[in-house]
Amino acid sequence: MLLALLTRTGLNIAGKRSLFAKRTFSKAMSTPLLLSPTQLQASLDSNQVTILDSSWFMPNSPRKPNEEFQKKRVPGAQFLDLDEVSSPHELGLKHMIPSERQFADACEAFGIAPSSHVILYDTHGVFSSPRALFMFKAFGHEKSSILDGGLPRWEAEGFPIEDKPPAHAKKTVYPTPVLDKGMIRSYDQMISNSFPDPQSDPALELVIDARSRGRFLGTEPEPRPGLSSGHIPHSFSLPFTAFLQTHTLPNSSVQYTTFLPVPELRNVLVSHIGDNADAVIQGKRPITTSCGSGMTAGVLWLGLKLLGAPNVALYDESWTGYASRASSKIEKAAN
Repeated sequence: MLLALLTRTGLNIAGKRSLFAKRTFSKAMSTPLLLSPTQLQASLDSNQVTILDSSWFMPNSPRKPNEEFQKKRVPGAQFLDLDEVSSPHELGLKHMIPSERQFADACEAFGIAPSSHVILYDTHGVFSSPRALFMFKAFGHEKSSILDGGLPRWEAEGFPIEDKPPAHAKKTVYPTPVLDKGMIRSYDQMISNSFPDPQSDPALELVIDARSRGRFLGTEPEPRPGLSSGHIPHSFSLPFTAFLQTHTLPNSSVQYTTFLPVPELRNVLVSHIGDNADAVIQGKRPITTSCGSGMTAGVLWLGLKLLGAPNVALYDESWTGYASRASSKIEKAAN
């Protein structure tokens, strides 16, 4: 899909700022996007590292992430509630990108300084931590990573678990950052994006949808009652699970996920968007990720960043925001 109007009207300035940030990061690839448990363990004694459990569960799940955090965590971790560190929304949507000052206030409460290395994880393995990473990157906090495999992998590889009451961080001062608006897509931008066929112009923006194929096609229900399934016109289905591999804990039925190796990520991308994949990876074609509510779109965003794609945005409202509006065109046929 495209954002023709977006690139022709007000995104040029944001795009330049985003390009500068990307160039800066590419010159100093000292902070990897993914960390293994061994790499995290080596960082635990540093006073420049902040570890955040950013676990989140679907609205139809009985699990409560903060309660699970209180029972066990990576030593020294604090809990990041993505529904709390967020902006209010006219439709009551959760975990929208926070304001610049909200983000800074949260960083201060966590004891994060601009120089801190923030390491994020979740209890699925890879599920909500990429969305948290997206937030930090969108506010220019380049020293941020996720623990690939999350808490289950950490525990499976024999690293220590903390179960005593979590300690409170010493408050810091975090200057108000500038949000890279070129990384976020709004409803109006997505509407302008939904009219032309991206195959008509190789420079137009694509949209990939992280929900299951059944929800994309409208053959499976949405987990949110009353919300129609289907998809945005001209978008592509790429379930977020396709970017991940599943592991089972020894002598257990517990499973967790990690990212596929980069060559396999590329193969998955090609299998879902065809010849567009090379243009996306080379930065010749921009792309936006979407999902149910803006959470697992982060998995696709991070997978694309691991592939080196420079022009990747995320539709913050995602399908819940889009399908909640009566004026939205919903398609249910395959591409």
